[in-house]
Amino acid sequence: MRPMLNIAVRAARQGGSVLSRAYAEHDKVEVFKKGHDYVTKADLDSEKAIIASLQKSYPEHGILARESGVINPGHDHQWVIDPLSGTMNFIKGIPHFAVSIALQVKNKTELAVVYNPITDELFTAINGAGAQLNDYRIRVSQQKDLTDALIGTGLPHKSRQHTESYMSMLQEVFIQASDLRRAGSTALDLAYVAAGRFDGFFEVSLKPWSLISGALIAREAGAMMTDFVGGHHYFKNGHLVAGTPKITQGLLRAMRPSLSDALRKSCS
Repeated sequence: MRPMLNIAVRAARQGGSVLSRAYAEHDKVEVFKKGHDYVTKADLDSEKAIIASLQKSYPEHGILARESGVINPGHDHQWVIDPLSGTMNFIKGIPHFAVSIALQVKNKTELAVVYNPITDELFTAINGAGAQLNDYRIRVSQQKDLTDALIGTGLPHKSRQHTESYMSMLQEVFIQASDLRRAGSTALDLAYVAAGRFDGFFEVSLKPWSLISGALIAREAGAMMTDFVGGHHYFKNGHLVAGTPKITQGLLRAMRPSLSDALRKSCS
């Protein structure tokens, strides 16, 4: 897997270079609105650069990309790409966004890259081989008590039918935890869990390309990953709780009374 990780890192850096150049000319960023979502020309250009880089080495592999959709469906190897995790941060000039690339082999995630081109922080993981930040091993924090924990989260702006339930969960976590952060990039938020910067994280209705890379990196750093009912179907339902084992369990207890019937059903 190491040679494939090197290819993924190269592709992530090329996508990140596209984002960096566009970010440097912030006032010229082209933005298009898609419902409650936004896409920029930089998203599209970054994705094109990533796909071209991957296909140079593996032209036959499948690809699931946020903007381009599915390429070469049915192949055992599938690259999952989010060319810009944190689009609104990018649009507003907030330097917290990343390129996210993962490789699935027969539906199992084998490697992941999350790269912030502004800070030049490169988070990587290989299944079973641990997680790294700029080639140094990282681990989740040692935090065990929710009352001392810093928790990351993401607002359900694309799934507003869950707003009431989410706000109730947020209130309960806010009451019990030390503090909360809504940083705006799921890929980086999960990488921050891996590095011990966040003690835990939760979000509703994530897409596969939003969580897949960060999930492997966090898991390889020792995080416990579940959906909202403690199951392991977060890739399918998109409802994710992650953190140190004790913090994840504490989050699940705090959130459980606020789960709507719709959220419970979607986790089954």
